[in-house]
Amino acid sequence: MTNAPSLTIQNARIFDGHSPELARGSIVFRDGLIQEIGDVIPEGEVIDAGGRVVVPGLIDAHFHAYAVGLGGLEVERSLLSYAALVGARRLGAAVRRGFTTVRDVAGGDRGLARAIHSGLVTAPRYYYTGPALSQTGGHGDPRSADLDVCFDHGHMCAVVDGVDNLRKAVRERFRTGSHAIKIMASGGVVSLTDPIRLPQYSAEEVRAVVDEATRRKSYVAAHAYSPEAIRHAVENGVRSIEHGNLLDRDTAQLMAERGSFLVPTLAAYDAMSRRGADLGLNPVSQAKNAEVLEAGKVAVELALQAGVKVGFGSDLMGDLEDDQLVGIRLQIEAAGVLETLRSLTSVNAELLQDPSIGGISSGMAGDAVILDGDPFADPEVLWDQNRPRTVIHDGRIIR
Repeated sequence: MTNAPSLTIQNARIFDGHSPELARGSIVFRDGLIQEIGDVIPEGEVIDAGGRVVVPGLIDAHFHAYAVGLGGLEVERSLLSYAALVGARRLGAAVRRGFTTVRDVAGGDRGLARAIHSGLVTAPRYYYTGPALSQTGGHGDPRSADLDVCFDHGHMCAVVDGVDNLRKAVRERFRTGSHAIKIMASGGVVSLTDPIRLPQYSAEEVRAVVDEATRRKSYVAAHAYSPEAIRHAVENGVRSIEHGNLLDRDTAQLMAERGSFLVPTLAAYDAMSRRGADLGLNPVSQAKNAEVLEAGKVAVELALQAGVKVGFGSDLMGDLEDDQLVGIRLQIEAAGVLETLRSLTSVNAELLQDPSIGGISSGMAGDAVILDGDPFADPEVLWDQNRPRTVIHDGRIIR
């Protein structure tokens, strides 16, 4: 957003998105960008950070704006007008928590993106894939085995089989502004008819999707849990593995060799375990969730040990969305504060192919969060919703 009034943060300790060494100084925002850092002359409104730590605006690389419930036909077939209004509220809540950029990897559309760009809603910077692509009976197919109904697409997922149909679907997503393409490459927790470990889509189908995305200078993100599903996706060109809870050491090494990213979504399984039954989560999904719950942190550890670039995602649906910051705590337990902060900022920025976000330096997007302390000494400042924080997005304070 341009023409933002000038703003200065003084007396700050600054995490730049990369280094564990915190710089001291001021940050000047002008015209929606970071203009100067260090010993500078203040401009516009001045905020005294009082020695608190300022971090780049946080990035959630696995967000679902249209997830009005915990899955199924009630989500896919809800009125789009309702889903959009719920999505706007979910996005507003995310940015107030400090997430100034999100990647919607199963949903989103040009209409919601246009409303955000036009300033009609308060929201993070918004990347979307459009409805994720699923094979019949795959993770994106919301029908139970007992339903005799047709389903080809909804707000979050579409059922598309065959190389030619997939190529057309990918081209249509790029025509309507999608940032990347999401496919379902294994069974899932919320889907009811697919074993969670088995790979989905044939190699030819995955390669066709990757080919179309690559020629658009974009990439493919794949929902995948098991080593066999992850390997199937990565060997056929997938760049971003979502979830990956059952990852093993050898498959992590393959991901590192191929330059694939892992986007863990630890918050989702923890939230479904604690709250899913009360919110009506299907017993089949509860059992699947138990299978992958404890493995998620181990997957993060294995990925980092192998040299895989690990991002951060939340994947929270329905009323579970308010656990977004809990995911930070869970990832810190697996990776430590520094690696988790990098995941939330510079690593996710690299994944999204946007060098203007995920850091604090001159010329970058004017996104930052003033925390209530030092996360390296007091990590709770990153996830405790009762601790105050000031969020700046595109050079403006989010009120």
